[in-house]
Amino acid sequence: MALLQISEPGESPAPHQRRLAVGIDLGTTHSLVAAVRSSVPEVLSDAGRPLVPSAVYVEQGGLAHVGAEAIAKQTDFPLDTLVSIKRLMGRSYQEALASGMPYLFVEDGQSVKVQTEHALLSPVEIAAKILEKLKLLAEGTLGDALVGAVITVPAYFDDAQRQATRDAARLAGLNVLRLLNEPTAAAIAYGLDHASEGTYAVFDLGGGTFDVSLLRLSRGVFEVVATGGDTRLGGDDFDALIVDNFIRKQEMTSVSLQTRRVLLSAARRVREMLTDHPEHAESVSVDGQVCRLELSREAFEQLAAPLVARTIACAQQALKDASLKVQDIKGVVMVGGATRMPIVRKSVRDAFGTEPLTDLDPDQVVALGAALQANLLAGNRNPGEDWLLLDVTPLTLGLETMGGLVEHIIPRNSTIPVARAQEFTTFKDGQTALAVHVVQGERDLVSDCRSLARFELRGIPAMVAGAARIRVTFQVDADGLLSVSARELGSGVEASVTVKPSFGLSDDEVSRMLSEGMSKAGYDAQMRMLREQQVDAQQLIESVTAALAADADLLSAAEQTRISQHCQMTIEAASGDDVEAIRNAIKALSSVTDDFAARRMDRSIRAALTGRSLEDL
Repeated sequence: MALLQISEPGESPAPHQRRLAVGIDLGTTHSLVAAVRSSVPEVLSDAGRPLVPSAVYVEQGGLAHVGAEAIAKQTDFPLDTLVSIKRLMGRSYQEALASGMPYLFVEDGQSVKVQTEHALLSPVEIAAKILEKLKLLAEGTLGDALVGAVITVPAYFDDAQRQATRDAARLAGLNVLRLLNEPTAAAIAYGLDHASEGTYAVFDLGGGTFDVSLLRLSRGVFEVVATGGDTRLGGDDFDALIVDNFIRKQEMTSVSLQTRRVLLSAARRVREMLTDHPEHAESVSVDGQVCRLELSREAFEQLAAPLVARTIACAQQALKDASLKVQDIKGVVMVGGATRMPIVRKSVRDAFGTEPLTDLDPDQVVALGAALQANLLAGNRNPGEDWLLLDVTPLTLGLETMGGLVEHIIPRNSTIPVARAQEFTTFKDGQTALAVHVVQGERDLVSDCRSLARFELRGIPAMVAGAARIRVTFQVDADGLLSVSARELGSGVEASVTVKPSFGLSDDEVSRMLSEGMSKAGYDAQMRMLREQQVDAQQLIESVTAALAADADLLSAAEQTRISQHCQMTIEAASGDDVEAIRNAIKALSSVTDDFAARRMDRSIRAALTGRSLEDL
């Protein structure tokens, strides 16, 4: 007789049946893969090195060298060794050109590819090679195939950048269990390791991106209450400051891409050495001449101050969004190698009035948290291990309505996964189709927001304007990816779209959306009022015009002239920007057509009653 072993949902029935899953921190400068082994998360080492450089070199014939092997090629092939590629994920060709990154870019539709001597690769393909390296490292170390991975992304990655990360994982043969925001992953590592409770700030400054998230930890629940950041602010930008300063001092009029790559590599070594030393110098070859790139910590901190101030401003905005004060923050978790810079730690200490938490390795903490989440999602829940993760959307999602106005459906900092629905109707009589325009941003006008996707709902039964009931549903999944559907409730016709834009938001656009959303709130309210009055005027004019075409015989010539004059006055008022003038014109036109509307109603009733007896009714 055989025994059937059962277990609770999500729990592994036996240790030897644990499903292998890993957490991957796909970083700008370095990447890591971690797994839970013997109930403890640990980073898996590559030949004794926990950090795998996020670098790819493709030689003739297509063989790719990844990690330390690629970095070894950087001196001889600086233009062909691809680093910091995360900054190009989900970006357009124009955004890549504006990034200042020293690569040969090739336009590919709306997206971008990087040209090397032996290959033409998209950022997704390059990232896939890094992820494939990490996958093979994990399977070799753990001794079996992976069931999936949790991959971390900056909290401020938009939909395009998240989709690009998912696509790269798919190319690498990885099953993505979840995309997890990097600050949230760090909080998981700290929360479970330290059994912490309270509200914490996670200050994540990596090689290419910056995030700050405020998380409330309480009895196994990880709730993100606000997030902010800049997807183009990281260690690379501090390196660029050092290079630009060197170029100015050397009075160099022009710098080739190859020279700039060499200088950036040297600048990074200088910046990292200044963490523990008061000054440092690197010898670099510039146009055949050996120069010294030399800098003191004091001089570097003067250069770096404006960038550090930007990170503190983001943190202060996140506090404002969450309606919190500095005193409400129990601790600040430092994440990312760039947080080792003394000026960053000092600025955080001054801003929050507390010593930042650095007892977990800032380079490894994100991967460790991702490994814990991956282990849980793979079904390896240990007895008593019960915790819930609540993340948020970084920007407001909405759609375009008449007059170019935005109807906000899912506000930013909404807990995900989330679904919101709202009903709309048709604008014109007999309208059988509806265009749905999905946008992202904090402003009230479509022109001030970022377009994400468009689709059409067709087959709406022809009805009078306003009779159709169309429900539009927005859904954001646990990965922060958006899908939108529209359904006409009477007929059941439906259309939907999974938002997959080909490129994402620049840091300037994100900053503009957030800052303008607050600074121009009064202007937006005024513009919304104007557009709404203009739409009302247009609807009234169209209704009156249709009524005149059908029943003008109910009016005398003088009455027709008077109504036509008021229509023209309303058209002229609606073309201007005086809200009160439009409102008065609408009121006057409504007043002058009231009697006409009553006569039309009487005619309709008489027509309906003609030939019918009281018994019929």
